[in-house]
Amino acid sequence: MSDIAYLVIREGSKWTDVFRLVPGQVITIGRAPTNQIIIKDDRCSRSHAEIFLSDGRWVIRDLESRNGTAVGTQLIKKDWPLESGDVIRIGRSQLVFVRNLSDAFPEGGTIPGREAVELPAASEAPSESDIDVLGGYEPTTITHRRTRTSLLEAGEESEPPQAESGRAAARLCRLAFEMGKAPDAPSIAALALDVLFEMTHADGAGVLLRPRGSGQIAGGSDLKLVASKTRSQWAYHRVSNFLAATVLREGEAVLARNVLNDSAIGSRDSQGEIHAASVICAPIRRGTETLGLIHLYTTDANAAFTPDNLEFTLAVAETAAVALNNLNRQEELAENLTQVRNENVQLRERLGAQSELVGRSPAIRAISDEIARAAATRATVLIRGESGVGKELVARAVHFSSPRKAGPFVCINCAALSEELLASELFGHEKGSFTGAFERKIGKFELAHQGTLMLDEIGEMSPGIQAKFLRVLEGHPFERLGGSKPIQVDVRVIAATNRDLEKEVIQGRFRRDLFFRLRVLEIVVPPLRKRLDDVPELAYYFLNKFREETGRKIKGFTPAAMDRLTAYRWPGNVRELKNVIERAVVLCRGNLIDADDLLLSNLATTGDTADAVLQERGYRPCSLADMERAHILNTLRHTGWNKSRAAYILGIERSTLDRKIRRYNLEPQERSSTPPAHPAAPPPDSH
Repeated sequence: MSDIAYLVIREGSKWTDVFRLVPGQVITIGRAPTNQIIIKDDRCSRSHAEIFLSDGRWVIRDLESRNGTAVGTQLIKKDWPLESGDVIRIGRSQLVFVRNLSDAFPEGGTIPGREAVELPAASEAPSESDIDVLGGYEPTTITHRRTRTSLLEAGEESEPPQAESGRAAARLCRLAFEMGKAPDAPSIAALALDVLFEMTHADGAGVLLRPRGSGQIAGGSDLKLVASKTRSQWAYHRVSNFLAATVLREGEAVLARNVLNDSAIGSRDSQGEIHAASVICAPIRRGTETLGLIHLYTTDANAAFTPDNLEFTLAVAETAAVALNNLNRQEELAENLTQVRNENVQLRERLGAQSELVGRSPAIRAISDEIARAAATRATVLIRGESGVGKELVARAVHFSSPRKAGPFVCINCAALSEELLASELFGHEKGSFTGAFERKIGKFELAHQGTLMLDEIGEMSPGIQAKFLRVLEGHPFERLGGSKPIQVDVRVIAATNRDLEKEVIQGRFRRDLFFRLRVLEIVVPPLRKRLDDVPELAYYFLNKFREETGRKIKGFTPAAMDRLTAYRWPGNVRELKNVIERAVVLCRGNLIDADDLLLSNLATTGDTADAVLQERGYRPCSLADMERAHILNTLRHTGWNKSRAAYILGIERSTLDRKIRRYNLEPQERSSTPPAHPAAPPPDSH
């Protein structure tokens, strides 16, 4: 008696496959794709059971499955010898064990054996799409297998390739070049089929690929046909589940013969079945991952595929895998780039919406970059700039771009409150802690817990508050005024000032240690006169805002009005521009704002007085020596030729002043009749 046996597999009411049991092979059954027999049933364990030949008998063993394995009605607990006709029950599936395949499909009736099991009649027996059998109901025979192709391996120089293999290698080289230019997967598949029809006698072929992102697959039914080609009148017939599952599981290219098909290909036998004389199925692999399959067949027994055809098909599959891998990487990179661009646009829109930073000048772009870098950290930020430049808007941008954006943003102006009120606002107070404290008050530090606290005009803070504020910045707990309970908070501090804090430190009005603790990160916001390119965009931004608020139908600015806006020095910075546009929108009599509608001041800009004077008087070319001579002479006249006082004002030694007087030939006769003025600080003793 032959040791070969068969399992007829039934899932639910459908016969799905016939599996041949070969001596020397352990057949595993389970839900995982690594099993030889895969049962898609949630009642089946990933590794459920195994069947093997022992002492001439086929034995089934349960692998400690969750729901158990039954033979007939008996739930097995140990190795169970199988008899022909035994029904193995796993979940909702049935596997019938038979010695002869003809016993599995009698003309109606039942399978002989220990248990009567109804089976379909021969006319209802499963076709090639359901099971893999050949004429006389014998399984498909795989005659050759290949894991690697020698056509893509470096050969020995002493053994030049034969004419046929040299032609194949040249065709593969041209194919790789053509696939490298293909724009998509169907084009790559079509090129592969063209070369296979050119180099083999295939009657039909197809390329089936795994859907992107589908994960590991077990059978051919999960693959998507992307391209097919035939020579005959019959349409392409898909690869059988048996061959597809074998190739996907083992990762080898196979050459099989005498495959029964139920589609319209080839010639029909007396019973109406269709036979493919020879079939090749090769995996399209990327490392250990299988991307799909190349399937080709011939129905002419006199033109059956050869092992060389198997070699060439595997080489085509490997070449297609490289092209598909590169195409997938290009698509992934393009998708990632698009996603990053969209995220950048969204972040910029959100940043603009939260901060209202308007402008495209290099200064604004530099500030945006500094905001992005500062937002990613927990460090304290010091924002410096003149009044009205938008320091609070920068602070808001830092907060809403940071991981703390979901937390509160609390702002307080240190210059608007006295020392006692500022302490109460920052740290809070208990009921009755001072006159007028009728109830407990939560301070700004507590309100900003897990968020951001902005202290505007930090330079106005009194020394007493500075000491307590520094302690909280260092991470120490604080107490409310009149309280004794320590309070610990998690707050990021952003300070802003329009003062020269270095000068304040030198003059003793600002604590040195607090200055260095605040200045971990520094953002300097330039005045509007330093970025006049942003004035038109800011003007239209405020125009749209106030036009919506007032309902005025104002279209824009006249050229004269815009010229006046861009030529103005803006001592009040962006705040002044906002107020000027608001007034113009209210008072404008036409549909365009004219120069007469703009009310501009004559104030000198902060820190820019000398430039304004030069603009008013006009520029007069002179050398540095002439300028120094005139300045020294004016200083001597101012002090009534008191050289000690003049040297003190000029910040030089008395001896240096004497040398410069001699160099520039300054004579005492040029003394001014103006009485000497007293310097702001007492000069050193006169000589």
